[in-house]
Amino acid sequence: MGKSIVQKILEKHIVEGKWEPGKEISIKIDQTLTQDATGTMAYLQFEAMGASKVKTELSVSYVDHNTVQIGFENADDHKYLQTVAAKYGIIYSRAGNGICHQVHLERFGKPGKTLLGSDSHTPTGGGIGMIAIGAGGLDVAVAMAGGPFYLTCPKVIKIKLNGKLNPWCSAKDVVLKMLKIFTTKGNVGCIFEYGGDGVKTLSVPERATITNMGAECGVTTSVFPSDETTFAFLKAQDRENDWIEIKADSEANYDEIIEINLDEIIPLTAYPHSPGNIKAVGELKELKVDQVCLGSCTNSSYKDLMTVAKILKNQKAHPNVSFVIAPGSKQVLENITRDDGLTDLISSGARIAESACGFCIGNSQSPKTDAVSLRTSNRNFFGRSGTKSALAYLVSPETAAAAVITGKMTDPRELETMGINYPNIEMPDKFYIDDSLFIFPDDANKVEIYRGPNIGDPPSSVPMLDIISGEVTIKVGDQITTDHIIPAGSKMKYRSNVPKYSEFLFEVVDPNFYKRAKKIKESGKSNIFVAGLSYGQGSSREHAALCPMFMSTKAVIAKSFERIHTANLINFGIIPLTFKKDKDYEQIDQGDNIEISNIIKNIESGDNLKVKNKTKNIEFEVEYNLSDRQREIILAGGTLAYIKNKSN
Repeated sequence: MGKSIVQKILEKHIVEGKWEPGKEISIKIDQTLTQDATGTMAYLQFEAMGASKVKTELSVSYVDHNTVQIGFENADDHKYLQTVAAKYGIIYSRAGNGICHQVHLERFGKPGKTLLGSDSHTPTGGGIGMIAIGAGGLDVAVAMAGGPFYLTCPKVIKIKLNGKLNPWCSAKDVVLKMLKIFTTKGNVGCIFEYGGDGVKTLSVPERATITNMGAECGVTTSVFPSDETTFAFLKAQDRENDWIEIKADSEANYDEIIEINLDEIIPLTAYPHSPGNIKAVGELKELKVDQVCLGSCTNSSYKDLMTVAKILKNQKAHPNVSFVIAPGSKQVLENITRDDGLTDLISSGARIAESACGFCIGNSQSPKTDAVSLRTSNRNFFGRSGTKSALAYLVSPETAAAAVITGKMTDPRELETMGINYPNIEMPDKFYIDDSLFIFPDDANKVEIYRGPNIGDPPSSVPMLDIISGEVTIKVGDQITTDHIIPAGSKMKYRSNVPKYSEFLFEVVDPNFYKRAKKIKESGKSNIFVAGLSYGQGSSREHAALCPMFMSTKAVIAKSFERIHTANLINFGIIPLTFKKDKDYEQIDQGDNIEISNIIKNIESGDNLKVKNKTKNIEFEVEYNLSDRQREIILAGGTLAYIKNKSN
């Protein structure tokens, strides 16, 4: 029987279990990446494990999130990360080198390898033929220490691409089409594998855009074949020796096959406040635009920026539009400069931001009150831009360029009527390469780890209680993201200070949450959260579980959970429970006192749990989907406690 690309790569890396979709397996991780917003805690947890060196083939620590250094906290974190990297054998990518996913694709990604990253958009690496998975920082720390990564053996969905994109339509429109088909929920435990004749028409950066935003569908990852196009990209990066061919067998079986005709793709947008809200750009024509942000890990490659540069050549930004560009990497910036793209962009009125995540995470360039902001990034969650009243639309670079010129949402195909022809940008045969902003580890150097006053040890959890007695601190609806649970933006500088960061839990949803939660914690009870469908979408930030754990949260009850957040809850000893009957969600309210009994016995046996709502004097049943290993972790109080118990 033939095999898919996913099966071929995963089977070579399986440590425990076998290829049996739906069952838990563990895999060997070849490479890891972290970024500075998640990395500090990941390395603190790595240190807590007592490992002497990283045991992966390659691990890279990137600084790309908290580069706006207002206050000492971010600078202190960066120095900590640099010294930890030097001590433990990790490559350190300095601030200014670029966004982790773009840089890793350029300099380190290898077809056929596994990559685990403490960022949910790590699947970008699938554009080069890797199985690249986003995870919480603790899972990445375990992988760096030589441990395997556990996941559900996936269902594989083949996306057969036919034909070729028309001018003014791009890879961003393809993945927005995918979001229209699959939505942002219900795809947990699946991997998208791309194939078909249309694949060869897409460059590696275009493929990476598509795999990057597969994360918004909730899949484990997405992957493209490694073919002649992949080889050409690696050769241009002076890395042709890293290439191997990887393709699916002709008789490979898939759980589902979806066909997309690229020549039928039209310019699309995701309207507020979800990447899954898809409309044709033409449906929103005449919508006045206040801000256009080009860049982020999704659309900040050489091809993206040069395309916009040529569209905007001899054009000026509309007077009502603030136009910001964040190149994906130093390499991108240097290469568009050498090819005169930067001159065209600056001449058009673009403001050049750092090669960093910046505007995407609300860490800079927040729009004005009630603004309409067009962004080529991957998320438009409520409040993520840093301005709660702003409306963020996700668009392609071509649509972004059209809005820069016209000052309104414009189907970029209409630019032809203005005498602007679509530029067909060819990928360079050879990129200008400068790796001077990497610091490679040197075993000869003795390093003392730097710790600033904002950096604390990872908080410890307690073993699972037999009775959880607590209060429903908050009840939320469907599609609650980790941005809702714990904010990014200006608050990220507290990520290595969990007590302080916890003060901002659910700040976007309910500014009074922390006061209630603190009072419940101090009373000796547990904080319990109740949610609807797809709880924990979005970022991999483990602080959306770590901070609740610090606030004495032992259970979250929801209609369904997303993959990474489920794993993070388990890692920190919080049991993710699902309503056996969705209607029971309606019978529980914020402020209700509830009790869950006989927890240890039932978890050991795998039996369902019963929740007693003492306020309403009713009882209902909840379920959990935990492997034997995960049940042990929950009972131990989390992964660090579990590892410690295993080593004793």
